[in-house]
Amino acid sequence: MPLQPLSPGDALAQIGDRALGRASGAPASEGNHVELLLDAKENYPAWLSAIAAAKRTVFFEMYIFVNDEIGGKFVDALVAKAREGVYVCVVVDWLGTSHLRSLAAIMRDAGVHVRVFNPPRIDSPLGWFTRDHRKTVVVDGSLGFVSGLCISNKWVGDPARDLEPWRDTGVSIRGPAVIELERAFAQVWDACGTPLPAERMTMEGADERAGNTRMRVIAGTPSASSMFRLDLVVASIARKSLWLTDAYFVATSAYVQALRAAARDGVDVRLLVPGASDIPALRPLSRAQYRPLLESGVRVFEWEGTMLHAKTAVADRLWARVGSTNLNLASWMTNYELDVAIEDPAFAEAMSTQFERDLTHSTEIVLTRRNRVRPIGGIEELDAHPADLRPPRRSMSGSANRAAAGAVSVGSALGAALTNRRTLGATEAGLLFLVSGIVFTIGVVAALFPRVLAWPLALICAWLGIAWTAKAIALRRKAPKPSEPAAPEVKVAASGGEGG
Repeated sequence: MPLQPLSPGDALAQIGDRALGRASGAPASEGNHVELLLDAKENYPAWLSAIAAAKRTVFFEMYIFVNDEIGGKFVDALVAKAREGVYVCVVVDWLGTSHLRSLAAIMRDAGVHVRVFNPPRIDSPLGWFTRDHRKTVVVDGSLGFVSGLCISNKWVGDPARDLEPWRDTGVSIRGPAVIELERAFAQVWDACGTPLPAERMTMEGADERAGNTRMRVIAGTPSASSMFRLDLVVASIARKSLWLTDAYFVATSAYVQALRAAARDGVDVRLLVPGASDIPALRPLSRAQYRPLLESGVRVFEWEGTMLHAKTAVADRLWARVGSTNLNLASWMTNYELDVAIEDPAFAEAMSTQFERDLTHSTEIVLTRRNRVRPIGGIEELDAHPADLRPPRRSMSGSANRAAAGAVSVGSALGAALTNRRTLGATEAGLLFLVSGIVFTIGVVAALFPRVLAWPLALICAWLGIAWTAKAIALRRKAPKPSEPAAPEVKVAASGGEGG
């Protein structure tokens, strides 16, 4: 029987579906139930309740795990389940987590299996760039949580210091997709040492349908760029709207151009970013990208509260994503990240409604008559008295490795200044002044006091030489003897073992 031709709408839908699947590298999972969770007030109680109800396993993966009041509650919850005989595994990132030794010791003493991702290693001088930036909780293979939230009092705020709770977004998931969350956790666990015991993993097909939501679990790994490819695809196929919320926006030229092209094509593109970041150095880097976006019709908004930490997107009120990936190179290219892409009109509508609600607590940024980037409120007054603008209260803590994304943006601006491959904006003048001053100072010091620079350079070169020699020796020892069959390639662990 001949195949029936598809209508243009159906054909376009199939193309879009294939593009999303190929870009993300994640198959679609059917039959799930997804619930939107806002801020710490909804996420933390749901996580603690799930941990308290665990019967078999708890897999807990967190970039930031601070030893404070909130951290203590989660340590107590994890310790209590381990003492009940539940198999509890915790992965924390070395760079993101403070007081690692005390936290790990308390949990290990109670039987919690703890691993620390990517501590410094002498044979990998630049290995610290790769971080485990995921924030996930998986319980009994049947309930999972994915979010941008970490474990810290920062997310609940401090009224005494006039610090509001951080604005963030997460989801709870039931259904077959939870098994994919388990696999993603096992991926990082294996990178830290011996693999998870097979009997601790949930069997494929063990979890029945829990709803009607279609979704993809996108487990980002260094150099895979799965989320970057997906973000580009979504920016290319969105037809009506694309609303983005991001905590550390320092996008690549390719992504900025994709947003500009969508806006010029009539798509309602909006970007919501923090008005005051916990990493102050990134704010001017983000603002340097406003001008080309605004000139193309992208609407940019800055959050007025303490800190906006969510990483979300919603397109055409049909598709949405929530997770840990920021719109910058550190998240796209060097980190372990975890996001869920949800293809459900009801969930996307809820995300769109929340985005519109967030805009009521934000200030729109526009180009003024003098071609300056300014908040939309009181433009004339701000042109005359820009110091009158009171910045939001800033919380000085957070994801330190965002500086890597900032360094890439600095490099882009410096390269453009030398090669004229793109037009620089006025907002990048301050950045160039700063870097030129630093470079000029280094040049003067090198001319007048060469040993001041020569000794550090010699130490760095010696360290790199020793590290690469040790790596080469280790690889040579793993090579099979001529009489032996070649062994499978051995994985190079990205982190320390269970001993932390």
